[in-house]
Amino acid sequence: MTKGLLLKHIEEVKNCNKCPLMHKPVISCGPVLSKVVLVGQAPGIKEPLLQRPFAWTAGKTLFSWFQDYTDLGEEAFRESVYMTAVCRCYPGKNPKGGDRVPNQTEINNCKTWMDKDFEILQPDLIIAVGKLAIQQFLSFDKLVEVVGQTFKSEWGACKFDVIPLPHPSGVSTWYRMEPGKSLLQKALQQISEHSAFPNNRAFSNNRAKPNNQTNKG
Repeated sequence: MTKGLLLKHIEEVKNCNKCPLMHKPVISCGPVLSKVVLVGQAPGIKEPLLQRPFAWTAGKTLFSWFQDYTDLGEEAFRESVYMTAVCRCYPGKNPKGGDRVPNQTEINNCKTWMDKDFEILQPDLIIAVGKLAIQQFLSFDKLVEVVGQTFKSEWGACKFDVIPLPHPSGVSTWYRMEPGKSLLQKALQQISEHSAFPNNRAFSNNRAKPNNQTNKG
């Protein structure tokens, strides 16, 4: 991994104009060299203003999960985990309410950028947040089938573990009620114990936690 390659890649992503319905600017986390990649769905309406992923209410919930289970606060997490998304521009509003779900052409267009993410970083762990993100790696119908488990997956020449998480949307009740609440806790514990994931001490000393994980889906 070299930061120069990653910086060049990020600048190329920022200049992307493939999707006419998407709202610029492209959102990027910056050149974080990491073996852990968090994949979200798409930016919300606030992220273009604040210029970083998970920068609003859902992000506060997401980072509170990691703080509770991994001891990494938001800034330490952002500095030690590469954050990307299925689509990196805000899709706009759905006329029927909420944000528009990216269409398949937009997903395919942005996939070429994720291909490059993985080629450069060669990740060992993917944290897939939300159904759309999880679907890029796994086939499933309901979140209960995948949250709380660790899966082996491949992307091109890359092989890695995938740990799915529900989307931390404020309107979602899935992760607040059983069985979602317990499955979320299990997934976060698996992330904290994964050999690639840094805790505070590992973040400071450039070391990773020992891998105590035995539950593989």
